[in-house]
Formats: sequence, structure tokens, C-alpha cells
Amino acid sequence: MASQVDLMARKRAINTFFEKFKVLIDKIRKGEEPALEILSRTKANVVYDSDKKMLMPGERTILRKFLDKGEAKKFTNTLLMASLIYEALLNDEYPTIRDLYYRGKHTIIYRDLRGRKREENTWDEQKESDALIVDVEVYTGMLREEMLILSKEKGKVVGDMRIRSGDDVIDLSKMGHGAYAIEPTPDLIDFIDVNAEYVLVIEKDAVFQQLHRIKFWQRNNCILISTSGQPDRATRRFIRRLNEELGLPVYVLTDADPYGWYIFSVIRSGSINLSFESERLATPNAKFLGVSMSDVFEKNWLSPKERKNVIIVAKDRDIKRAYEMMKYEWFKNSPKWMHELKLFLKEKKKLEIEALAVKGLKFLAEVYLPQKIQTKDWIE
Repeated sequence: MASQVDLMARKRAINTFFEKFKVLIDKIRKGEEPALEILSRTKANVVYDSDKKMLMPGERTILRKFLDKGEAKKFTNTLLMASLIYEALLNDEYPTIRDLYYRGKHTIIYRDLRGRKREENTWDEQKESDALIVDVEVYTGMLREEMLILSKEKGKVVGDMRIRSGDDVIDLSKMGHGAYAIEPTPDLIDFIDVNAEYVLVIEKDAVFQQLHRIKFWQRNNCILISTSGQPDRATRRFIRRLNEELGLPVYVLTDADPYGWYIFSVIRSGSINLSFESERLATPNAKFLGVSMSDVFEKNWLSPKERKNVIIVAKDRDIKRAYEMMKYEWFKNSPKWMHELKLFLKEKKKLEIEALAVKGLKFLAEVYLPQKIQTKDWIE
């Protein structure tokens, strides 16, 4: 039986769908051409708001008309996806994005103006149906998680906190050597009791496990979160809630390379593809704790000999990524980040978090992280 929280979320989603799509129904009843006006999700329609420190959508929209030859298929497919989601809400179902791909994937047989038999697929690949889910999100103003659409759990969290998920209260300090997998619907979680001074977000799951095993979160009174690489939406939303609702500072630890730094960027400022949801997914107050190029080459965290043993030569794709990042407004506006990127391009070297083990396995937990936080040695 569904929890009361799920029932309320389902009712809100159903009501929102009804209100948003009633406009189309009214147009059809009046004999008018139905059309969907959707916010454009192209890179050209994304702007960086320096005051909010987030990527935000511009004002450009696209109009999908039923009687427009170039837009008819996208129009009908968007409505098909919306109907699948609405049907699942009415039937008390929890579809995955993969379920929706298969439910709507079929072939339409028709005859063209010359009477020839034709076949047209609704969609072929999941990336097509996933894009339609995003269009429904944009049109309705709801996250897919609010529509109770599920996706693979990726992020994990551990710490001295109690949460309510469904009808159960879960103690995240009593997870053994495991951790709580952040559920695909993080807004349905209630924070009951949280005893922590800050949140430490870690790119590498292996590093997260290492810190968890030695009870870093208990000794330093913090919440540990693993993104397992690029963070998924649920993890980003969970981090945002901890910062926004509980006022907990958020620190991010990644590899010293452009891909690790971009993970921080997504957590802090949002992503281009989901700029329309930055205000719910991004955490503009997040701070980058490391590992930085200045840590490696300027602040003497590693001696020249230690550095020589663990440094990795950057690949062409790393260098290309760094040049791309230097063009992003949210990096260009930061002298510290521009310094890091220029230093990386000068040295053409990178470093993994685990490389700090060259100074001993306890160095990261007992020296590097505590000192960086205490001395406020971070980048915003």
C-alpha cells in the first residue's frame, strides 16, 4: 500500500497534468489548432545568472503545432509521453524511464497522399523518449521525480541523521559498512533529525567507502555523500535540500582534472541540459575543496618526489575539456578557477584523489580534508 506522502504527491501531479493539458482540450473543442509552447532547451537559450550563481533558461520558446508538417510528429509524441505518464499516475504505478520507452514504442502504419503504405516509429532509441519526458517536465513545471517516475539509484549517503521514506524511519548512522541509496524521489524524504556541521560530497565511490569505514562522518560530525561520478538528478536534489532546508555547508571533493571540476560545476551551478531546473537541483553555495592544481603544484601538499610518482599526463580530451570550460561564463567570472585551468594547461598533468595516499592512507582523512575546511582553503 502506498504511503500517505506518495498519495499526496500523486494527487498533486494528477491535478497539475489536468490543469496544464486542459488548455489543449479546450482548443480542440473550439475547433482551434492545438499547439504546445515549450521552453527551448538549446545551449543558445541558456544564460548564467551571476547573482544566483546558476545556469538559467532564457526566454526563447518553441511552438509545436499539430498541423505543422515539421512539428506534427514531435507534437503527437509529446502528447503520447504525457498520456503514458498520466495513465501511470491514475493507475498508482511507478514507471521507470525505461518502462515509458517501451510502453510508447510502436509502429504507426498509414498511407501517404499517393495511397502508398508507409510505416513510422514513434521513437527508436531511449534518448528520444527521455527527451520527451524532459519536454513534459518543462511544459508542466514538474520534475519527473514529482511525477513518480523512477530511475536507477546512484548516489549514496551516510551520517548521523534520521529520515522518513514512505512509512519507514531510517537511521543513516546505522548502515553497517553500507550506505543509504538516495531514492529517485528525494522530495518525498522527510528530514527528521540531522546532527551534522557540513556535507562532504565525494566524486569517487571508493574514496567514499574508505572514509565511511573509518567513520570520518562520525569523527568530523558531517554527512558523507558519494556521487559515483557525474551526479544524478536525485543526488543533486538531495544535496540542494540539505543546504537549503538545513543550512548545512556543502564541500565537494573530486579528482584534479577537468572532468572532476565539471562535476563540481554541475553541483554548484547546474547543467546546460537541465538549466530549467537549476533552482531545484543546483547548490550555488557549494564550495570546491579539492583536489586542485594549486594543491599539487603551488601549495606543497605533495613534495616534488611524491608528485613525480603519482602525477598522470593529461590526455588530449582532458586538454580539450579544459579549453571548453574556460569559455563558460561561470568559470570565466572566477579568477581562482581561471588560475586553476591555466595552471592545468601549463602543466598538462592531472591527479586522482587516491594519489594522496602516497603520504599515507590516513593523510586524506586526518590532514588534508580537516585542514582545508579549517583554513577555508576552497574555491567557490
